[in-house]
Amino acid sequence: MRITVLTGGSSAERSVALASAGQVTTALRSRGHDVVVVDTANGLVAADQEAGLLDTDVRPAPDDLDALADLERELLLGGLLDTPAVRDTEVLFLALHGGRGEDGTVQHLLDLAGLRYTGAGALASALAMDKDLSKQLFERVGVPVADWLMVCPERGVGADLTGDVVERALGWPVVVKPSKQGSTVGLTVVQQEAGLGFAIQEALRHDDEVMLERFIPGRELTVGILGEEALAVGEIVPRHELFDYECKYTPGMSEEIFPADLPITVAGDVQRLGRIA
Repeated sequence: MRITVLTGGSSAERSVALASAGQVTTALRSRGHDVVVVDTANGLVAADQEAGLLDTDVRPAPDDLDALADLERELLLGGLLDTPAVRDTEVLFLALHGGRGEDGTVQHLLDLAGLRYTGAGALASALAMDKDLSKQLFERVGVPVADWLMVCPERGVGADLTGDVVERALGWPVVVKPSKQGSTVGLTVVQQEAGLGFAIQEALRHDDEVMLERFIPGRELTVGILGEEALAVGEIVPRHELFDYECKYTPGMSEEIFPADLPITVAGDVQRLGRIA
């Protein structure tokens, strides 16, 4: 099968995407597929450049995101979908993390072009990437979520937010993070009012909307859904207080335990909620 792996892009998770693409490309070729790689910011990746670009070691977010965003915008609007590697492939494998590759933008363009791709569609991608909308939907179907407040300077939301308001609504500590970002990029756990302003500004560097969320202490559990089936519940034990960017992507910085040591009833509840969500 002819497969084109779309990766890279201009989000703060660019290096995560490239690492994913490296693993995916190797796996697909091992099964005999004809695979090429396209970076949505820089175009077709030459075969002799793949080894250097598709590094399976995740690195910190690049500093030139604005420049990459300009390149990606030009490429998406200026002919990426009409290049043979994209237009003539049998399926596009989306190894994209964050930004336009995860928020439904790329998916919408591919839908308009009638191209087949892996993963969720445009609407599902957009809803999943927006934490505020996601939590509203989860609440409606009975999935418990942590209480939260939103800040969006462009719409005047949260302009009157004070430490007293946050304390009454959420208590301390509070998690402050970009609403449409992943990999804990721009996330801060604020212990008291004095650190709130800095944390909000840090999150605004990565998004135009910021979520303030009640801090829920506990174990880090995860469950994958394959079709309609919930897989075994796992536990992630990070070396840091939080499961942050370094712990997610640096070998040895977290321990993943499958299946998690949980009572059967608790594991069942996690799987049930995972299927609902």
